[in-house]
Amino acid sequence: MIRFSKSLSERTVNWRLARLFSSAMAVASASALLPLTVHAQMTLPKPAAAPVQDQDAPVNVSAEQMTGRPDRQVNLDRDVEVVKGATTIKSDKAEYRIIQDEVEATGHVWMQRLQDQYTGDHAQMNMGTGAGFVTSPTYLIGKNGGRGKAERIDFLSDDQAQVTQGTYSTCEAPDPDWYLRANTMDLDSGRDVGTMHGGLLYFKDVPILGSPWMTFPLSGERKSGVLPPTFGVTSTGGAELAVPYYINLAPNYDLTLVPKYIARRGLQLGAETRYMGETYTGITNVEGIQDQVTGTSRYSLSSTHTQTLMPGLRLAWDLNKASDNDYPSDFAHSITGSTQRLLARNVSMTYTGTYWSLVGLVSKYQLLQDVNAPITKPYDRVPEITFNGNRYDIGGFDFSTVADFTRFSSGDLIGGDRAYVTQSVSYPIVRPGYFITPKLTVDATSYNLNNVSAGQPTNLTRTVPTVSLDSGLVFERESNLLGRSMTQTLEPRLFYVRTPYRDQSQYPVFDSGLADFNFAQIFTENRFVGHDRISDANQLTAALTSRLIEENGLERLRAAVGQRYYFADPQVNIAGTTSTTLGSKSDLLLALGGQITKEFSTDNTVQYSETLRQMVRSTFGVRWQPAPKRVLNLQYRLDRTYINPYTGVLDPLKQVDVSGQWPLTERVYAVGRVNYSIPDRTVAEGLAGFEYKADCWVFRVVAQRIPTSSTKASTGFFIQLELNGFSKIGSNPMDAIKSSVPGYQNVNLPDSTPDGNL
Repeated sequence: MIRFSKSLSERTVNWRLARLFSSAMAVASASALLPLTVHAQMTLPKPAAAPVQDQDAPVNVSAEQMTGRPDRQVNLDRDVEVVKGATTIKSDKAEYRIIQDEVEATGHVWMQRLQDQYTGDHAQMNMGTGAGFVTSPTYLIGKNGGRGKAERIDFLSDDQAQVTQGTYSTCEAPDPDWYLRANTMDLDSGRDVGTMHGGLLYFKDVPILGSPWMTFPLSGERKSGVLPPTFGVTSTGGAELAVPYYINLAPNYDLTLVPKYIARRGLQLGAETRYMGETYTGITNVEGIQDQVTGTSRYSLSSTHTQTLMPGLRLAWDLNKASDNDYPSDFAHSITGSTQRLLARNVSMTYTGTYWSLVGLVSKYQLLQDVNAPITKPYDRVPEITFNGNRYDIGGFDFSTVADFTRFSSGDLIGGDRAYVTQSVSYPIVRPGYFITPKLTVDATSYNLNNVSAGQPTNLTRTVPTVSLDSGLVFERESNLLGRSMTQTLEPRLFYVRTPYRDQSQYPVFDSGLADFNFAQIFTENRFVGHDRISDANQLTAALTSRLIEENGLERLRAAVGQRYYFADPQVNIAGTTSTTLGSKSDLLLALGGQITKEFSTDNTVQYSETLRQMVRSTFGVRWQPAPKRVLNLQYRLDRTYINPYTGVLDPLKQVDVSGQWPLTERVYAVGRVNYSIPDRTVAEGLAGFEYKADCWVFRVVAQRIPTSSTKASTGFFIQLELNGFSKIGSNPMDAIKSSVPGYQNVNLPDSTPDGNL
C-alpha cells in the first residue's frame, strides 16, 4: 500500500548531495546578523491506527451492464464499482478477472485504498495482493491531507509503492503555492523507509531546495545521514555555511557533528550528543575554532545531566565553559545567548526521604567580564550541604528544620566555612473566616574564616531567636461589576515579628543582600536574602486586600494596600545597600489589577516612600485583547533602586514598553515591541516584524534589538518560511516574539480564547 502520511523529521532526512538554489541564497543574504537555517521537516500528526485490508473479504461488483463468463472474467460498463474490504474502485469501464482476482479499470478512475484516495485514467489492481498501478493519478492522503499528482503510481504490494514523476503538497488549491517534486519515490511502509530520487522543493514555482537522493523513514524513527545545511550572514563572521551529519548510535542516544565554515573566522567544528534512559537523561555540546580574526583557539562547552541512582537519590550537573569573555557574543546561536556573563558549573547529589531531603552541591562560576563595566564574581561553594526536614500537624504543631554547611571561596577575598541550623515550630489555627499562626524560630550560625585582615576575628558565632504571629480575617458579601454578580471579599491581615538585635558588622557577606520589597516579602521575618544577615525586628505589617470573584472562581479585580510599622529602627545592614525607609514606617505598597472585562485587563503596583514623598518603584500596565490574534500592551515602569546589571551601580530606571500583535489585512499581521528608556532617550529593546498567512504557508520576517553589554547591542534578523505539514525553512523567530509580546498567538494555529476571557 502507499502511504504519504508518516513524518519526515529534521533529524531523519538523509541528504546525500544537498544543493541550495539561487532563490534560497537570496533569502539567506537578507538575514543581516542571524544565520538563516533551512529545515527539511514534515511535522505531520501521528496517525491513528489505520484500517487493515481483509484478504478474505468477498469482492462485490456492480455496474449498469455486465458481460463475460462468471467463472473467469466479468466485463463491467458504466457506473462501475468494485469493492473488497477497505479497497474501492470506481470507473467508466472495468474488467474483473476472477481467477487472478484482478481488476483493470479505465475512464474516470476513482480508487480508495484504506484511507487514501486516487484518481486517474487507467488502473490495474490485484485485489488479493494489493499489487497494481494507476496512470496520470492525483492522490489525497486521508491521514494528513497531503495531496499531489504523478505520471504513474505502482503498487508493488500492500506495503510497497513507487511514485513516478510525482508531487506532494498540503495546499488544497489545484495550483499549490508550494510542492515537492521527485523523479521517483519508493515507499516501504513495512520497513518504514522511503527513498526519493531527484527531489526538488518549489515555492511559487521557484525551486528553493533540492537533493538528487534522500532517504527518510515513514514513521518517527531517526536515521543517520547528512542533515539539511544551514546558511546565513552575521556581522561578526560574515557568510556562514554548516552541513550537520547525524549519527543514530542507538534508539536512546545519538551524535550530531557540525562542521561550519565562517568566512572571516575559518572552520568551526562542533558536536552534540544526546542520551536518555529509564533513569537518566543528558545533552553535551562542544565546539571550537582557530579564529582567523583574533589568531587564537576559541571554544565552548556545555553539558547537562540528571540521573536517578536509586529510589530517592538523584545526581545532576550543569557545566559550562567558554574560552574567553567575548565567545558567547561572537558565536551565539541565539540573541539571548549573547548576553550571558556568568557561566554556571554545578554538580549536585540529592536524597529525598518521606519528611526530609539532603542536598550536596559544588557550585562555581566562570565570569565573562565586560571591561567597560566589570562586576564581581560570586563566591564558589565547594561544597554546600543542606538538610531540610518538615513534619506537619503533629498534635496541631508544624515543625521545620534547615541545616546547612557551606565552604565559600573566591581567590584572595575573605572566604571560609559557614554552618547554621534553623529550627522553627508553629501552631496554625485555621477556621472559616479567619486564621492565626504563632511561630517560634531559632537560628544558630558559626563562621570559620580565612584571608581576613589583621586584627579581624576568624571565628564568629551567632544565635538569634525570632517570634512571629500571623493572623487574618476574610469577610464576604454579594456585589457586582459592570452589571455582573460577584462575591466581594475584604481580607485584613496583621503580621508581627520580634527578633532581637545581634551585632553582625564583622560578619562577611557571602550570599546575602537586601530582599526585594513587595507584598510577599513584607510577610516574612527577615529583610535579607541569604544567611549572612538576620535582621533585628520589632515590627507589625498591616495589609488589606479586597477581591471581586465571579461564581466560576475567576478573579476579576484585586486591590491591596500594605505597610510595615517599626516599633524600633532596624540596626542590621549590609554595606552598599540603600533603603528609602527612614522613619517608623516602611514604604507604602499599593496594587490594583485583574481581568476587568473580557477584552481588558490591568496590573498596577506602586511602592511609595512617605519619607521621600515620591514613588520609589511603580508599574502601570494595561492589555487590550478584543479578539484572538489581536492584542495591545502598554506598560510604564519606574525603579529608583535599579542596579544596572552591566555596570553594577545604581541607575534609576524609567521605561515605557509598548507591544502588540494586530492584523493589517486579512492575511498580513504586524508584531512589535518598543522598550523606550526615558532618561537615555533611546530604545533599550525592540522588535518589529510581519507575518503573512496563506492557506498552506506562513512567511515571517522579524528584526530584534537587545543589549549585550554596557556599550554594545545586538540586532538580529529572522526570516522564516513555514510550509504547513512539511517544513520550516529559515531562522525561527517564535521564541523572540512570544517573549516580547505578551498575549501573542501563532497565526498558523486555530483561534484560542485568551487567558481569563471566560
